Amino acid sequence: MNGVVGSHDLLLVTLDTLRYDVAAELTAAGRLPNLARHLPGGAWEERHAPASFTYASHQAIFAGFLPTPAVPGHHPRLFAARFAGSETTADGTWIFDAPDLVTGLAAVGYWTVCVGGVGFFNRQGPLGSVLPGLFQDSYWEPEFGVSSPTSFEAQVRRAELVVADLPPDRRLFLFVNVSALHQPNWFHLPGASREDGDSRATHAAALEYVDRHIGRLFAAASSRGRCFAIVCSDHGTAYGEDGYTGHRIGHEAVWTVPYAHFPLAAAR
Repeated sequence: MNGVVGSHDLLLVTLDTLRYDVAAELTAAGRLPNLARHLPGGAWEERHAPASFTYASHQAIFAGFLPTPAVPGHHPRLFAARFAGSETTADGTWIFDAPDLVTGLAAVGYWTVCVGGVGFFNRQGPLGSVLPGLFQDSYWEPEFGVSSPTSFEAQVRRAELVVADLPPDRRLFLFVNVSALHQPNWFHLPGASREDGDSRATHAAALEYVDRHIGRLFAAASSRGRCFAIVCSDHGTAYGEDGYTGHRIGHEAVWTVPYAHFPLAAAR
């Protein structure tokens, strides 16, 4: 990452609440064409989330603790705060002298922008202001939130405006928290009703909805030149497995998440 930070724009997308098994199944079935074309080897990497719900997981991610590969071993991190005794800081790790990655990137000239999604980014109270407050610029409106059937389209429109307004000589760290996967998501499945509620099938339909529009986000992020993208989930969620529903619980459906990072070719 020492050859990336400073020379590339950075895009971090958290597909809030996305389960690994659903992401892997849809990709294998060819139902996520826009995401799949960017995934290394055409597949998601299976990883473990740093926490079981949005607030805690993003606090860890912004401290440099991205989801961890789901195999034993010491896995070098892309980013890390300077911290004596860290066993996952390696030669290729970009080290920052700040309490969080966002502040560290701002210190080396990046303009840091948050396009929020779920309630922890809505700035409607002290708790919802902590995470977006790390950024130099942040956006949230009701149409970005979990109850909007067109949330991701609205978020992408905002991201396009952010990119268009930035001076070409200013590096950008763009973070997008995608709310579409989070409950309620029943409205993404044709024929489903509020009474039917959310299910693994509606979760999958929400991911297909995101895939239909994510190409625009990638195009915007790479329109200024070289861009390095990280796309992952912050945690999964349960739909009745072993009697569990939701997240903030220690279940495999919650801890196991999809992850990928890749360069985005500069738009021509």
